[in-house]
Amino acid sequence: MGEKEDNVIYLDNAATTKMSRTAIEAMLPYMNDIYANPSSLHTPGQKAKEALELVRERVATVLGCEPREIYFTSGGSEADNQAILSAARQGARWGKRHIISTAFEHHAVLHTLEKLQEEGFEVTLLPVGEEGIVTPEQVAEAIRGDTALVSVMYANNEIGTIQPIGEIGKLCRERGVLFHTDAVQAVGHIPVNVVTDRVDLLSLSAHKFHGPKGVGVLYARKGIRLQNLIHGGAQERGKRAGTENLPAIMGMAAALEEAVLKLPFQSKQVADLRDRLIDGLSRIPHSVLNGSRTSRLPGNVSFCFEGIEGESLLLLLDDRGIAASSGSACTSGSLDPSHVLLAIGRVHDVAHGSLRLTLSDETTEKDVDTTIAAVTDVVAHLRSMSPVWRDLESGKKEFIIK
Repeated sequence: MGEKEDNVIYLDNAATTKMSRTAIEAMLPYMNDIYANPSSLHTPGQKAKEALELVRERVATVLGCEPREIYFTSGGSEADNQAILSAARQGARWGKRHIISTAFEHHAVLHTLEKLQEEGFEVTLLPVGEEGIVTPEQVAEAIRGDTALVSVMYANNEIGTIQPIGEIGKLCRERGVLFHTDAVQAVGHIPVNVVTDRVDLLSLSAHKFHGPKGVGVLYARKGIRLQNLIHGGAQERGKRAGTENLPAIMGMAAALEEAVLKLPFQSKQVADLRDRLIDGLSRIPHSVLNGSRTSRLPGNVSFCFEGIEGESLLLLLDDRGIAASSGSACTSGSLDPSHVLLAIGRVHDVAHGSLRLTLSDETTEKDVDTTIAAVTDVVAHLRSMSPVWRDLESGKKEFIIK
């Protein structure tokens, strides 16, 4: 997909990926040639409409569903919002106003649930434990007669842990409860099939698998009554107004098909590099991997380092040409650590020293080895200036990460 720009080692693929050449080339004809509005009745418009329905079939084939169950959105956040609000209000018509989710969902889910709580819905957030995994048994115990929806993310965006979606889906189907999964981090990186997973609602976003930003999908199993978030025209079978972004949709489909085709080889390749990176960072004293070592996305590495601040670590790594991110929200101006890290039991002092490195198929062994050396040096440098670290080394304070 091209050379790295300015020799930057880009390890923030969970935030966004570089668009693939395949996706870009798929978009160009729908900017230059087939550019009409798919809702128009004239011939150019009908050509665009035909392309839109054909690409809907392509996306449906990848996910294992019917084309009429695919709705194009602006991304994962919109799809999460529409899925949860629709399921909640469908349940409310039957007197069901209880929703189950987890404590470490993306804010697109958590903030939507907060809105529903303001409307009188009751929300149960399941704990995920140190491994960062919710169990089907937890879900089974939480389901009640008035449960309208279970929403569990397929894989966590910060620590990369993969949830037992198929088992939870089977349980929900048996109990007659709608099941939604935020699969934004999973699709294109691990196998996902809405039928075998028994998912009723699924959200995905193109820019997480080398597609364009600003486009995504909501899968809604037939029979589910979607609530409109955007009112206006009759696009997307009347459930999502606004002229469809056909170039972006075509780029998304091309990127999705390419990612799934390469999945068997690339997931192994990326997972091997992930494990190499985990092994290297584990040699740093008083460091800890966040979440399960085994049940995690191929490209996700999340660590906490005691005695440092994650923001300083990110800035110094950036100076060395390594683009990374932190699980701590302090990078966005807040002093609060990540809710995900708190959910798996990291105390505030440790959670502030977090680092998330997310790899792609463009990452090399050299990139990984360079990153290990850089993180090791920067952590040692930051600790040498830290009064907290001096207190830990002198025994005035006790180490939390042994």
